[in-house]
Amino acid sequence: MIIIALRNFICLTGLILISPFLLICCSLIFLEDGTPFFFQQKRLGLHQSIFKIYKLRTLKKGAPQVGTHELDESFKLRTGKIIRALKLDEFPQLLNVVKGELNLVGPRPGLDSQIKLRESRELLSIFETKPGITGLSQILGYDMSNPEELAKVDKIYVENYSFILDLMILLGTFASGPRRYLALKFNIPNRNQTI
Repeated sequence: MIIIALRNFICLTGLILISPFLLICCSLIFLEDGTPFFFQQKRLGLHQSIFKIYKLRTLKKGAPQVGTHELDESFKLRTGKIIRALKLDEFPQLLNVVKGELNLVGPRPGLDSQIKLRESRELLSIFETKPGITGLSQILGYDMSNPEELAKVDKIYVENYSFILDLMILLGTFASGPRRYLALKFNIPNRNQTI
């Protein structure tokens, strides 16, 4: 209970600290494409339960509800590309953490419509672990365009879970050093070497 309260305090404090940047992002989104500033999307959580994830909107209104890797560039906002590059679009998911639907670190939750990803994760029991805002697969450059590889890297995370690993992944979300270390440690090709 104390750990959950501390986690929620950190998340809410993080949202308060980042709020000036989120306001700037909302202004840029409004100037380019109006409202809404945020969007909700159904994702698969722990034990394949459905929940709504919160993110800053980085796509144009009316964009198809598919994985970002499946979208044509014309659906992406110009400001959205900057917001995504700085990972500011992910911060509203701290609300999902407070609600208990996400961890800070874990396998990224996929869409229910991503059948191959769901099947690959079912085979490796990935749904027994609560998903996260960031994860080992993401910091090493594995996205949902290759479901089998993504699930395998997710499995490596699940089998080697520790507080230190989570801390390294959090650091690796913003810095290249931890990414290189984890790629070597688990013998996983690092596809984000240039970032």
